[in-house]
Amino acid sequence: MFIRDITELEKNSLRILKKIDVDRGAHTILTRKMKTYLLFISDLNVYGANILKQDALSIGADLAVPKNTVTCSVKKVDAILIATYRQLETLAKKELAQPFGLKDVAKELKKFLKAYKGQDFEPQIMGVLNINDDSFFEKSRVNEETILQSANQMVSDGASIIDIGAVSSRPYSKPISEDDEFNRVKGTIDALYKNSVHKKVELSIDSYSPKVIEYALQNGFSIVNDITGLRNDEVAKVTAKYGAKIVIMHMQGTPETMQNNPNYEDVVKDVYYYFQEMIEKAKQFGIEEKNIILDVGIGFGKTLQHNIELLQSLKTFETFGLPLLAGISRKSMIDKIIPTPIEERLPGTLALHQKALENGASILRVHDVKEHKQMVEIWKAFHRVSS
Repeated sequence: MFIRDITELEKNSLRILKKIDVDRGAHTILTRKMKTYLLFISDLNVYGANILKQDALSIGADLAVPKNTVTCSVKKVDAILIATYRQLETLAKKELAQPFGLKDVAKELKKFLKAYKGQDFEPQIMGVLNINDDSFFEKSRVNEETILQSANQMVSDGASIIDIGAVSSRPYSKPISEDDEFNRVKGTIDALYKNSVHKKVELSIDSYSPKVIEYALQNGFSIVNDITGLRNDEVAKVTAKYGAKIVIMHMQGTPETMQNNPNYEDVVKDVYYYFQEMIEKAKQFGIEEKNIILDVGIGFGKTLQHNIELLQSLKTFETFGLPLLAGISRKSMIDKIIPTPIEERLPGTLALHQKALENGASILRVHDVKEHKQMVEIWKAFHRVSS
């Protein structure tokens, strides 16, 4: 007899079942029993928590609750639901008939079930090119003379999106005027359009200036990468006007102030609620939901621990059913884990981006396209499930 630990092969559970010739009719049932999920539920009505606890136990799941829950001595509690996919499906149906806020729990469980089932997002690589002299990674800097060569090289290396920016957003960087930004980037936009680069690859404008964004969208660009997360109504209006995609990023403060003691009650919850609000705002201005991309903003007003928590919790944001962008390329997060100069942070970048893919990211914003293309293809080989 030989027993093998196949826990890490859970993502290829269907392939495993086929290998031992399990009846096809049992595939769906068994694959959904092959993993246990842990869901943190905050601010749960204490009476609802007691009901949910009993409902979970009745189907073989469980709910970890504070010791004062049973006495109902507090109004709300945090809890951890421990269940398989199949058990979550049962609870999502069962709690719809229960009071004390459990209907809302049921609705949220359904979102997680959809996310766990898998989104149809093929991993994409977004290459970064900066039209300025103060971006934090010197090798990403280009000008009107080198932009075409650099862009074409990124396409050749495997980028499906190229992100062009003219203003540094590194910590403590100072803003520049809208006219200065426009003058910096106009020639580059013209060169890319004249040479039909937009027909080879999607072009993204990294800007929160309505003037710059509109000019880019008039000239071959189709994505707006807004680090201010759609705070400016004019950005929402111009994005909707051209039917463009929008990257809504979360940032606490501004680039100049964001790293001055960033603080959250719960960083994952705060970012989640921010996205809820901004998705609704985008739709109110006429941006189609299918055109929205979310970016939790690693390094933008976050400590190392905040960044780690967000990366570990990306599945939470996948419940929106929208593509998730991860941009951790050569960032100081790596240096805070192990002191490393910017020029030597590629290995750390690849490790963090692989973790992001593992947890639901579908777009990686990178400086090193060729190396990421290889990593993504290898990652896909390990996570591809046979049909």
